Amino acid sequence: MDKHTPLFAEHEALGATMVPFGGFIMPIQYPKGILTEHKAVREKAGLFDVSHMGELTLKGPDALANLNRLISNDFTDLEIGKVRYGILVRADGTAVDDLLVYKRNVEDYLIVVNASNTDKDDAYFQANLKGHYAYANASADYGQIALQGPMAEFILRLLTDRIPEAYYSFIENVTISGISTLVSRTGYTGEDGFELYCAAKDTVKLWKVLLETGAPYGLEPCGLGARDTLRLEAGMPLYGHELNDETTPIEAGLKFFTKLEKPDFIATEALSQSPKKRRIGLRLIDRGIAREGSDIYFNGQCIGKVTSGTMSPTLGQGIAMGYVSPEVFSETLFELDVRGRRLKAEKVKLPFYKK
Repeated sequence: MDKHTPLFAEHEALGATMVPFGGFIMPIQYPKGILTEHKAVREKAGLFDVSHMGELTLKGPDALANLNRLISNDFTDLEIGKVRYGILVRADGTAVDDLLVYKRNVEDYLIVVNASNTDKDDAYFQANLKGHYAYANASADYGQIALQGPMAEFILRLLTDRIPEAYYSFIENVTISGISTLVSRTGYTGEDGFELYCAAKDTVKLWKVLLETGAPYGLEPCGLGARDTLRLEAGMPLYGHELNDETTPIEAGLKFFTKLEKPDFIATEALSQSPKKRRIGLRLIDRGIAREGSDIYFNGQCIGKVTSGTMSPTLGQGIAMGYVSPEVFSETLFELDVRGRRLKAEKVKLPFYKK
């Protein structure tokens, strides 16, 4: 049965269209629509309910060794108050999930995972952690709200002056309208912004305070529809699309976040092999939208599939990400099958949009 975040009633009160997503009922859009929400984030600010995301805690003398063994990135030099992205992998190199690791203190980490994978990730950690550690799935304890866009910092400064300066850093125990909050300078939109974590019981109050404070400056509540178009323009992978149980971080173009020289890394051997496919970005030359599952052609041969596609609200053209065979990765012109029509598309460097 689908779960609700603490903000379910707030979304309904705002007239949101609700849909199942990642085991939760979530807002896909509000009455003003996805385009208005997308534009608000690119030009002013948007507010997202991301309380469906999972939070896992890992502490103890062997916490770091476990992170480095199971996750693609290297966390050895991660400082307290900093965040690092990585991919949780199996021994064969395939992705269990992509996630963020927060270093809260010496031997004390918060791991934030995708909603649809929380149970899977939890089981994977429990089956593979070694040595001396304390681990827990604390997802039910947290609410999480994302404040994103060029006006995000201005709006947040109306509520607190304790704001992390550097991207991928955070400050704990920030008091916002009496609510103890972890403020993280992170996001999934390609814009500057923050992800705010609080106790689940305080989520509604924090949401209302942020909405009320930001409304005079163009802040809009935003749903999953705008979250998807924004992250796609920013070239960010989405688990279940660009990442899945059959895909490795190297194939997904995430080599920068994959450190094979780490001692005792579970997937060093597997990820040292040549990739079987490669992720690319495509801009449609012909008018149209290539959706997930559209076939990608080169010289009349089907050589891959689209994993995500949309009409970019910012660029005003069709964009897509997908996988092609390594032999054609360096080519530039492709065709995409859209409902039986072959549309011309060119390979472009990701991201499609950069602020």
